[in-house]
Amino acid sequence: MFSWDLLANAVVAGLLLGGFYAAVSLGISLIFGLLDIANIAQPAFVILGSYAAYVLHEGYGMDPILTGVLFTPVFYLIGALVYRVYYASFERRGDEALRGLVFFFGVLFIIEVSLSLKYGVDYRLVQTGYLSRSIELGGVGVAFRYLVPCVVGVAMTAGLYLFLGRTFYGRAIMAVSQDQAALRLMGADPIHIKTIAFGVGIAAASLAGALLISIAPVIPSTDRDYIGRMFAITVLGGMGSIGGTLVAAVILGVVESLMATFFGPSWSLAVSFGILLAALAVRPAGLFGR
Repeated sequence: MFSWDLLANAVVAGLLLGGFYAAVSLGISLIFGLLDIANIAQPAFVILGSYAAYVLHEGYGMDPILTGVLFTPVFYLIGALVYRVYYASFERRGDEALRGLVFFFGVLFIIEVSLSLKYGVDYRLVQTGYLSRSIELGGVGVAFRYLVPCVVGVAMTAGLYLFLGRTFYGRAIMAVSQDQAALRLMGADPIHIKTIAFGVGIAAASLAGALLISIAPVIPSTDRDYIGRMFAITVLGGMGSIGGTLVAAVILGVVESLMATFFGPSWSLAVSFGILLAALAVRPAGLFGR
């Protein structure tokens, strides 16, 4: 049954969910949107970040978000290594299309199976004192479990936007997707720049995974729930547009929340992809695509 209070709560929940979706999608926006590498293993790295936060929280009582931040250098190095293997095995030979896709599927499978063998298939969740709190604003309940990931997601988006626009390496990453020859004339190695970009994209998964396990329980196969969402948000926002990623994430978050509230959760994802197709029919390059 419709009510204005229910509508307001659904919209607020969708906005908060959108901020979290932005955090989850930033890595794909960078790797797929700018480097044109279809890294379908990105959700598996997010789940890996979730389990890292879970292990340190259970073993040492560390805050999950702090764990996500501390593990970003580790994930950056993993990302840099993965790209170097991908480049040496596929991109350098021009086999990055189909065989490269199979490579990333293999990485996803290895991570998922390894986590299943180590931790089983029981759901894991991190609970902290501040995440269990909530506030009420004008009759609308705001749970910290969603508010904190939203704030962190927006901060991550702003940080990546500033990095790409204000630093040498950031501008080089933007340039490598457009004109590698011109980048070489500037004295920069495109492969080195791509390695940095891929590492940054995987590093974002560390913090995104910590946010995910703070919101909802996860199992190793949870990555499958986010593959479609990540690519849909990246394409809808516009390939390589970090600001567009945030806007698209908020749109999908609000739509999913409204559909789940008034029509049931089974409709939410289908309607979200319907909006994606409709938007691309009008703007094939995405909302903020060039």
